Formats: sequence, structure tokens, C-alpha cells
Amino acid sequence: MNMVRPLPILSMILLLGGCATGTPVAVEHVIAVPERWSAEVPSSSPSADTDWWSGFDNDELVRFVVLARDQGYDVAGAQARVRQALAEVRIAGGQLVPEVSGSGDTGRTGPFGDGGTSSFDLGVTARYELDLWARNRAARQSALAALDAAGHDRDAVTLIAQTQTASAWAATVAATERHAIATRNLDAARRILALVESRQRAGMATPLELAQQRGLVASLEQRLAAIDRERAAAHATLAALIGQPPQGLMVETAQLSAVPVPALSPALPSTMLVHRPDIAAAERRLAAGGADVAVARAAMLPRITLGIGAGFESGRLSRLFDDPFYSLASALAAPIFAGGRLAGERDRAIARQEELLALYRRAIVTAFAEVEQALATIYTLDRERAAQGEVLAQAEIAARLAESRYRAGAETLLVMLDAQRTLYTAQEDALTLRHARMDAALMLYRSLGGSR
Repeated sequence: MNMVRPLPILSMILLLGGCATGTPVAVEHVIAVPERWSAEVPSSSPSADTDWWSGFDNDELVRFVVLARDQGYDVAGAQARVRQALAEVRIAGGQLVPEVSGSGDTGRTGPFGDGGTSSFDLGVTARYELDLWARNRAARQSALAALDAAGHDRDAVTLIAQTQTASAWAATVAATERHAIATRNLDAARRILALVESRQRAGMATPLELAQQRGLVASLEQRLAAIDRERAAAHATLAALIGQPPQGLMVETAQLSAVPVPALSPALPSTMLVHRPDIAAAERRLAAGGADVAVARAAMLPRITLGIGAGFESGRLSRLFDDPFYSLASALAAPIFAGGRLAGERDRAIARQEELLALYRRAIVTAFAEVEQALATIYTLDRERAAQGEVLAQAEIAARLAESRYRAGAETLLVMLDAQRTLYTAQEDALTLRHARMDAALMLYRSLGGSR
């Protein structure tokens, strides 16, 4: 095998280097970061920590959130994607080191009837492509950035799974407590119905009053059935998030009102950008896109490959190692005409980089919007709950007085019916606001990246 002189090859490469498309133009991906949040921010509340769910002070919630992280199928899939990205890094890194392979061959040739001749070969070869234009290094950089992005995606999926699990658990507990409220009101309505029936038999209540109270009882029974349906749906969602069948899954907590909702004071907007895993993933994909552009541009330039081989060859196995040989080779390959394929791949990589830049900027803007929305929701819900507390207190007083006055014959059934409906509505509204406040806290935790 002839050995090609390296200097002429390098000279040709330098001449063909004029075909290069130039250094990739740096893209400006910095976006204006607001100095502060426009929504109301608590001034004396703690920041989120790694185990943010512990702030709710409920062991059952902690157990379900940990199960979602350790057994959830979404998280398991994200973990597998990280391992895939790690394998891609090893594949890309393999281009930076020589490729070594071994071979062995034996044969016998000759005419039929004669003894013939035997041949034995044993060899090893090494092949290495000079990375003159950093194509292989750029490919590995792209794979490393993709690995980082996969890791951040895993963190984002884990955070979403945990907050969704906490939300499904809260919905299940809220439905359980709502069922208890409806049951208490139904018992009270049935007790009053028995009183109305007794008064109607004595001629002290009209058939209209009896029909109205029976209608209230029926509406509460209907509401109980709807609550059972809502609870079953929330329970099934919770089971799916932690990777378990809903059969046999028990939620022991019965009152959402007994679960404290920790306050959270977010840091400055610029600090949040460091903690959001989706923003970090978008940034690393943008870096991978830049490396892909370098790979596509380098593919338009010549390649030089060096090869070396060594081995043994003999017609007799016993003398195989008596005749060693070696070979050196170099090869130059330069694209001449590819029908626009290489230029198209370069343009596609550049357009992909522009798309990733837009997605990165969108991730930042979306993060700011989500935090603002969560803060505004928390602020308005706290105001609603303060007012709703007074509504509920007055509704309880009104219902108690209306029933007492009706029993004494000093008030009509219509007034008592209205007091019953108002009390039930106030109790449900208070629980709904409590549930919404917990969901808003979860939304804020997720918007801030979940942990510090």
C-alpha cells in the first residue's frame, strides 16, 4: 500500500479551506429581565427549599409526593431519556479517538484432486480522522449540551409530577371534606323535613312548604352523588401519578382545612432564571443547536483520514508469526458536488438554532408570566378568603336563628330554606377558596422551579 505524503494533503486542505462558510455568527439571546414583580409579594414569608412539600406539614402528602418522584412513570421515562443522551455522548466521543479493529483469516485454494495451498492472516488496523475543522468536537459538544438538557427536562418532569400529585391529593381531600359538609347539611335538611311533615299532619304547614323542603333534601342528595364522582376522578388521577392502581389506594386525610398552606416570598426575577429547569433545558438546547451549525458547516470542508495496520501472513500456521508486515495510509475526501444537500443541512441547522432561540426566549417570558399569575392569584384569594370568613360566620348565625324561630312559629319556612341554602353555599365556597389557595401555592412553587 502506498503512503501519501502529508504535506501536499495539508496544502490542499488549506486551499480548499476557502470553501468555509466562516465562523457561526453569535446570536444574542439575552432578554430584558424585570427588576421586581408587579404583583403583591409577601414580605416576611420563607423561601422554598428542596423539600418544598414539607411546608404543608402533612405526612401523607409527603409520602405521595415522594412516590411520584420514585415510582411515577413520567419520571422514569425522563430518567431513561437521560441515559439515552449519555449514550449519545459516548457515541459522539468515539469519533475523537482512533478506531481499532482486528481481523483473522484462513483459507485453502487449489485444483480438485491436488493438495492445494493454505494461507493464514492475522492483523490489526487503526483508523483516525483528523478533526481539523472541529466537526467531531462540535458533535460531542452538541451531545453534551443535549445531555444537560435531558437532565433539566428530567428535573422539570419531576417537579410537574410532584406538584400534580400534590394537587390531585388536595382535590381528593377537598372532595372528602365537601362530602362531609354536604352530609351534615343533608342530615339537617332531613331533620327539618321531619319537622315540616309533623307540622303538615297537624295542619300547621302547607303542602307547598313540604314540597320545598323535600326539594332541598333531593338537591343535597344529588350534590352528594356529584361529589362522589369528583372524588373518584381525583383519586384515580392521584393513583396514576404515583404509578399505582386506584384499587386499594387509601387517602386518610379527611379535612383540607387542617392542612397549613405555607407562604412563599419569591426572589428577584433574575434569580428565578437560575432555578427553572425548563429555562435551563432550553438554554442547553440552544447551545446544542449552535454546535450542530458548526457540525453542518464543517461537513462542507475536506476530511483527512490516517490509517495504520500491522499483521502476519504465511502459508503455514506454524510460521505465521515469522513474516510480519505493516501499512500506513492517508486519505483525503472533499465534497465537490452534492446537489445542495450539504448547504441544505447547514441552512436547516441554522434555522433550527433560530427556532431554539425563540423557544428559549419564550420559556423566559412564560416563566415571568406564570409567577406573576400565581402571585396575583394568591393575593386575590387571600382577600376573598378574608371576606368569605365573615360570610360563613354570619350564615351560621342566620341558619341557627332561622331554625329556632321556625320551630317557635315566629318565622316562615321560606326564610329557613333560604338560610339553609346560604349556609351550605358559604361552607362550600370557603372550602373551594381553601382548595384554590393550595393550588395557587403549588403553582407558585412550580413557577419558581420548586427548589433552591
